[in-house]
Amino acid sequence: MKAWRIEKHGGPEVLQYLDISTPNPNALEARIRVQAVGLNHMDLWVRNGVSGHRFPLPLTPGCDVAGEIDEIGSEAARRALAANGLAVGSAVVLNPGVSCGCCEACLSGFDPICPHYGLLGETRDGGCADFVVVPITSIVPRPTGVSAEEAAALPVAAVTAWSMLTRKAALKAGETVLIQAGGSGVSIYAIQLAKLLGAIVITTVGSAEKAAQAKTLGADYVINYKEKPFREEVKKIQTERDKKGVEIVIDHVGGETFKESLKCLAWGGRLVTCGATADAKVEIDLRHVFFKNISIFGSTIGSRSDLIRIMQLVEAHKIRPVIDSMFSMDQYPQAVARLESRDFFGKIVVRSSS
Repeated sequence: MKAWRIEKHGGPEVLQYLDISTPNPNALEARIRVQAVGLNHMDLWVRNGVSGHRFPLPLTPGCDVAGEIDEIGSEAARRALAANGLAVGSAVVLNPGVSCGCCEACLSGFDPICPHYGLLGETRDGGCADFVVVPITSIVPRPTGVSAEEAAALPVAAVTAWSMLTRKAALKAGETVLIQAGGSGVSIYAIQLAKLLGAIVITTVGSAEKAAQAKTLGADYVINYKEKPFREEVKKIQTERDKKGVEIVIDHVGGETFKESLKCLAWGGRLVTCGATADAKVEIDLRHVFFKNISIFGSTIGSRSDLIRIMQLVEAHKIRPVIDSMFSMDQYPQAVARLESRDFFGKIVVRSSS
């Protein structure tokens, strides 16, 4: 089969489209014929390398995978999948996270804190290939009417946004949420989910075009941070609403943005971060944190059950996938270049060339 492989870290030149052996599933696994893959910052981290972290190279990238079941590893696995209405040929989307399935964290329903947790395309081969083999517990039915490309635009970003808003921030209806970088993958879903949960949404973007797009997703207020300091604009918005600060901030930018985000919070506010696309190092005045009873939460992705919930919301037309652009699988380097440019709104998807 054809697969994108990374054998060493570096720039675009390290991406190789190779012929490798088609993988066979073990007893509790299934092989998926890949139809579409959504890109994430993990694609950049795996290609570039991350200081202090070791990836199991050579590696096929790709966390967010949609396709159809091609082969099931055993009769026991076949029966388990059949109990959920799945068989060879079924349309599916994959939960990006893989865990041991039997530790306290996994059994409690929040597998991302399993000591053995990892993502497709990070700790094992991902979906940028003709086929990928995954545990049967990673397989989620794809609703009728949701294309492979739409499904591939959902898992990491939508599930992370859901987990940040519900598990960590414990959003309540009527609260105000500041969502940084409204055109990014996590934020496009955070806007939709926050509105679904009854929040007032303020978001930041870097262009007039993105501002208009954020409005279509339901944002109540949109700030172009390239034209005006977002903290001052948040203060104006909340003053007009007779409020002091916002209850929740969703931030995955880091650096100075994180520092200013903290200052936007009301007393008892909650900031949730799931990344640091600009800068991982920040300076915090702890007096500002403890005097105002502010909570800071770290978050990665959510659980498999969260992905099932997201697919239910999509099927019910409560939220919608947002795709910026699509590339064929053999154009994966061009897709990564678009991701690296940050000049996009929504998810970038590569789809099978076959």
